[in-house]
Amino acid sequence: MAVPKRRKSKSKRDMRKSQHKVAPINVSSCPQCGEAKLHHRACPSCGTYKDRTVIETEA
Repeated sequence: MAVPKRRKSKSKRDMRKSQHKVAPINVSSCPQCGEAKLHHRACPSCGTYKDRTVIETEA
C-alpha cells in the first residue's frame, strides 16, 4: 500500500489550503422595489418573482 515517504511541509499545506476561500454571495436588485435579493428567488420585501406576486406581504 502506498504511503507518503515524508511529511508535507507547512508551506505546501498552506498553499493547498489557500484555494479554500469563501466566495461572496451574489445578490441582485429587485426590479419591482429595488431591494437586494438572491438570484432565482422571490423578493423577501415585495414577494414578486419574474413579474408575478408569489408571496403575499403586509406592505
